[in-house]
Amino acid sequence: MKEDLLHFIWKYKKLQLDDLVGTNKQPIRIVETGTHNHLAGPDFFNAQVIIGGQLWAGNVEIHLNSSDWYAHHHEQDANYNNVILHVVWEDDAAVFRSDNSEIPTLELRSCIPPGVLDAYQKLFDKNGVQFINCEKNIGHVDNFIIENWLERLYFERLERKSQFVFELLESSKNDWEQVLFAMLLKNFGLKINGASFLSLARALDFSTVRKLQSDSLALESVFYGMSHLLDSEEIPDDYYIQLKKEYVHFKNKFDLGEGNVQKPEFFKLRPPNFPTIRLSQLANLYTKHQNLFSRVIHASQLEELYELFEVSASAYWNEHFTFGKTSKKSIKRLTKSFIDLLIINTLLPLKFCYAQHQGKEANEEIIQIISQIKKEENSIIVNFDHHGISIGNAKESQAILQLYNEYCTRNKCLQCAVGNRLLQGNG
Repeated sequence: MKEDLLHFIWKYKKLQLDDLVGTNKQPIRIVETGTHNHLAGPDFFNAQVIIGGQLWAGNVEIHLNSSDWYAHHHEQDANYNNVILHVVWEDDAAVFRSDNSEIPTLELRSCIPPGVLDAYQKLFDKNGVQFINCEKNIGHVDNFIIENWLERLYFERLERKSQFVFELLESSKNDWEQVLFAMLLKNFGLKINGASFLSLARALDFSTVRKLQSDSLALESVFYGMSHLLDSEEIPDDYYIQLKKEYVHFKNKFDLGEGNVQKPEFFKLRPPNFPTIRLSQLANLYTKHQNLFSRVIHASQLEELYELFEVSASAYWNEHFTFGKTSKKSIKRLTKSFIDLLIINTLLPLKFCYAQHQGKEANEEIIQIISQIKKEENSIIVNFDHHGISIGNAKESQAILQLYNEYCTRNKCLQCAVGNRLLQGNG
């Protein structure tokens, strides 16, 4: 027995409602279960319960055992003085408020229909399960429930990403251009070099980028130099030598310090994702757009964002992936799939947070943009599709990732609309 099941049973009245009796032998009738509280304080606010013929309005607290009231020190907390009913699995101790008045208790273990407990046990039965708890039944849940739940999950994922955005905003003293710069660097680095590129963003004040962004070579020299990619003395390459010369000049001029910057990796990366290519593309992006943040915020259509990020690495990289080693000629443009990742992980979270910061809402615009982006392809998405959940775009694939990572892998089925539906269909 887990406490979240008791919350579910109370919230949806999944108990034998006739002839409920408290541990003090007084009859109990539930009028309103109240509002489920997921923060500090009693579990349900503003409930209405008739106890012994008297209507009570107040809060309800739920525990596995009555004695948990004291284990959690609720008797010392004034927030619990308005509890009108203590709902427990097992009543093992009388419970009193801080004024020594006893709180009526409802013991649930004898008044839950067997079908509810059977459905709960089946949901968490790991026998034969290879992916998620509800894999045998999720495909039978109504599409309307799935679609609404996925939209909620997408914005829940945006809220989670917001924490990082607002941390950057605070550390940059409310400089949104610096925030965008840091987020872009992190996501240009992808999984392998994300931390390294972010360390560059933290070490390089964006005021320096503003001063240099009219000259892509100058900006590249600072990016490469601070990232320890110009440390070699053995590369007889004119472009490399020119970058080193530029970096020495700007390092002295702006008092740049690369000590806290983590050198990026090349190992296990496809050549188009090499840090040399990505940093050059980013430098050229900022050279192309002097007010990138403003342009991102005002772009309301997907095609506008694609146009903003139509950028290539510098001409030197047409025949190189690393310094001093020639390769087959190819223009190193940002691909559409890479721009999609930037939109999903950088631009839309930024739009979402900026709107919140301004006291506005950008939800419709965000939904309109992300719904046009192709879904991501990974094993999690494939598995859900295999079990009957059709995923048509990036909004839904992002929501599925949130569902899997924050609910399925943590066995939070009773906080999930799918798990709720499967249990509500029983008992």
